[in-house]
Amino acid sequence: MDGRRRTVLDWAAVLLVGTAAATGFGLLEIPSPALFGGLVAGLGRALLGRSPLVLPRPAGMVAQAVVGVSIGALVQTDTLRRIAENWPPVLGATVATLLVSLVAGQLMRLQRGIDPVTGAFAMIAGGASGITAMARDLGADEQVVAVLQYLRVLLIVVAMPAVATTVYGATAGGGTAPVEAGPGWPAGLLFTVVCVAGGMLAGRLARIPVGALLGPLVVAAVLDLTGASRGADVPALVEHGGFLAIGLQVGLGFTRAGLRMVGRALPLALLLIVGAVAACAGLGVLLSRAAGVSLLDGYLATTPGGLYAVLATATDSGADATFVLAVQVLRLFVMLLSAPLLARLLRPRGT
Repeated sequence: MDGRRRTVLDWAAVLLVGTAAATGFGLLEIPSPALFGGLVAGLGRALLGRSPLVLPRPAGMVAQAVVGVSIGALVQTDTLRRIAENWPPVLGATVATLLVSLVAGQLMRLQRGIDPVTGAFAMIAGGASGITAMARDLGADEQVVAVLQYLRVLLIVVAMPAVATTVYGATAGGGTAPVEAGPGWPAGLLFTVVCVAGGMLAGRLARIPVGALLGPLVVAAVLDLTGASRGADVPALVEHGGFLAIGLQVGLGFTRAGLRMVGRALPLALLLIVGAVAACAGLGVLLSRAAGVSLLDGYLATTPGGLYAVLATATDSGADATFVLAVQVLRLFVMLLSAPLLARLLRPRGT
């Protein structure tokens, strides 16, 4: 009983620290504050605790499913319509971004200790939360992936407003945020439960790699596109809980040796991230010309990460937010759905 009580108190302390950290990160407007809060709490517990603490596998799978539903709910009919109107340049930009990510990922192998799958997942442009959630199941080092994925997101979120203003002439207050009235949290909770249960079952029956995430993602997207969801979305508290659990799972897996390896990888990673962001900005110029949109629209549409910050900037500056969302969501889906195949192709034979 003492051991069980100690474990309960241990988890209570970790969750309290994670929630407090997430609240603080939210006030600082850091992207995915719940995931960061869980990462910090888990990391602290892993390095300071005397015995290991592991997130139960069922909790991790449910967290993956919640993240999948959250991503799948981004798909809207307007999004698909804009993709259909400009599909050749949009698809070209998406494929080119994937190739840029793969090149950067393989260059990460220059750092000792980074294998091909970890390098690729660490540099995949977009879907940081989804890629982090599936990294371990696909054989990547989830600690390295999480740190480098969110390093890219942080750099983009910090630099994007200045770049949009100074380079592309964006002006704050140039647009109006759309007001969307959802059906409320009870409908959102029902939508989430249906997508999680149905998606996980479908993923298991179809033997989809990382089915706990990709199954609910696909189910949520289908329900949204068919109108069956009625505009419902994952309730904020449930979504935060899912992200917090993913952060805890990654953080609790850290070791001092792993932390040192991440530290050694940061200089090369930073160089590659800056190069990838610059390459994507170049793709944005090509996309603007091919699709007949503004340079600002092209830049925001091809920015490799920070989706919600990108949409906020697009809305506030008067850019074509629907076009930006369409390109961003297409890339997000391509990256996540292709991740299992990439892991299989890049994994050394016999492993």
